[in-house]
Amino acid sequence: METYCNIPLRERNIVLIGFMGVGKTTIGQLVAKKLYRDFIDVDQEIEKIHNMSIPTIFQQLGEEYFRKVEKEFIVDICTNTRLKIISLGGGAYLQEEVRNVCLSKCIVFFLDLSWDSWKDRIPLIVNSRPLLKNKTLEEIEELFFKRRDAYSLHNSRVSTNDLDPEAVADQIVKSVKWTWEIYEPND
Repeated sequence: METYCNIPLRERNIVLIGFMGVGKTTIGQLVAKKLYRDFIDVDQEIEKIHNMSIPTIFQQLGEEYFRKVEKEFIVDICTNTRLKIISLGGGAYLQEEVRNVCLSKCIVFFLDLSWDSWKDRIPLIVNSRPLLKNKTLEEIEELFFKRRDAYSLHNSRVSTNDLDPEAVADQIVKSVKWTWEIYEPND
């Protein structure tokens, strides 16, 4: 895995990862506003390109097709853009090529929400998440913990338990600015 990058730290994209429904989009929009950057929600961009929702893409074209398109889109934006805040779908980071490009070219924040806090959100998101349809609570919990292994590969972890999105965004911005000052102080 490539870990060196010639993109200056201040110009690197910031990528938010975490399980579906943890707030990556909401928090990403707040971080983008605070850092004066453009925000990209990968799922929303894929929906625009295909002119259909993610559940419809899964249903009509299949998960394998979706994952291929998702990977190509993420590799492209991580390789060819700078100064963006990027929210990945919950399953995107499971793909090794996605993890590698994010870690080698961007700053990756894992938004970590405990299982007990996350499961309270199920009624709010179950209908819009194809991978949750017709699953028992035990199957969803298994998926949640299985994905944590991939999420453990990141640059920084932010525990979002008991924090509102604004507080999480402030914590990310503070962390990024501190890192910039330590590793690339102004000349």
